[in-house]
Amino acid sequence: MSTLAQGVLSYIEDKDHRLMRCVHRWRAPRWVRLWMICATRGGDGWLWYLLGAMLAAVGGAPGAQAVQESTLAAGAGIGLFLWLKRVTGRKRPCALEPHCWSRLLPPDQFSFPSGHTITAFAVAVPLVSHFPGMGPGLWFCAVSIGVSRILLGMHFLSDVTAGAILGSLLGQIAHSLLH
Repeated sequence: MSTLAQGVLSYIEDKDHRLMRCVHRWRAPRWVRLWMICATRGGDGWLWYLLGAMLAAVGGAPGAQAVQESTLAAGAGIGLFLWLKRVTGRKRPCALEPHCWSRLLPPDQFSFPSGHTITAFAVAVPLVSHFPGMGPGLWFCAVSIGVSRILLGMHFLSDVTAGAILGSLLGQIAHSLLH
């Protein structure tokens, strides 16, 4: 790895760890805690399955198309994040420093990238492409899921940022391929 690349990665890791220490020591108000737990649980998958079933049932041809595209993007995202987590082996923030209030257990031991965030954005992009009116709600859900992963000590900011970028790209690719 080049010296420049090492310097960039070192800079990102330093900023990630500084934010982690602030987040892990912040005693968030109860409403923030509830919002973050609900967001992260919504990102576990059931929210997307429910939305897909509703669109397939009442969305007509555009709904079926959006569900196909989202399914392709999410499936590719899951494969990608599982592979990247194994390759990078980055430890989660909660494995490095205790969190002052979050007691959630991580789904696996690796942090990079955020699978919840990849999936949220991979699903949102095709759905918004077909149903622009759903955009504000879907973007709110996707961003809330990403933020929840940071505030609950599951991921670093760079994990979530990478997840949002990768998920968005996969969603756009799936939309372009199947539309």
